[in-house]
Amino acid sequence: MNLIVDVGNTFVKIAVFQEDKLLEKAVVDVLALENNFQFFFKKYPKIDKSIIASVGTLPKEALVDLKKRCEVVILDASLKFPFQNRYATPSTLGVDRMALVAASVKHYPNSNVLIVDAGSCITYDFITNQNDYLGGAISPGIRLRYKSLNDFTANLPLLDTQMPSTIIGNSTSSAIHSGVMYGIIKEIDGVIEEYHNKYPDLTVILTGGDANLLSKQLKNSIFANSNFLLEGLNFILEHNTN
Repeated sequence: MNLIVDVGNTFVKIAVFQEDKLLEKAVVDVLALENNFQFFFKKYPKIDKSIIASVGTLPKEALVDLKKRCEVVILDASLKFPFQNRYATPSTLGVDRMALVAASVKHYPNSNVLIVDAGSCITYDFITNQNDYLGGAISPGIRLRYKSLNDFTANLPLLDTQMPSTIIGNSTSSAIHSGVMYGIIKEIDGVIEEYHNKYPDLTVILTGGDANLLSKQLKNSIFANSNFLLEGLNFILEHNTN
């Protein structure tokens, strides 16, 4: 039984897998990790190994506690991956992107796959049907765009995320919503079109915190999967411990 730990800047996703089956997941505060580890190990005493992917900072005490409870694998570029990494600077490739590509290999083997992860940033990652990961792109996510307009201008307000009913904004607020939301939608659709032009048999996966909001607006055919990253981490753990 596997414990998956995905550490962000503020929150941590924790999941328990029995082989390929997701049994439970939770989003917790990074400062409450030890208490949550205790809860999960009490509920699932058969957990015997874990993987940690961290783009944020994992408290040292939490890591020490976890290592006392089970075998721990730290996700980095030195691990074995189920694909050929053709990225020019593999040591700088984000651990979250590695996990997403691994999940695509698990679910869509021998396919041309574009993974779009809509979170704090929007990342695009592409793997060929020859199992070669080539790279992709990184652009600002929804909240980052709203915040940037507020941070770098004198008079524009910081707004909550909202999908406008029309592309024509007739007020400052509606113009911001239009610029941010339609800008992102047209960007994602445009990127997918570019990949489709080169790889007509393309499979597109949309995941991340904003996936549900965006999936309803995109014109291209996609598969939305909010657990894709967790599934990829579980696959990498199995790939390195079996």
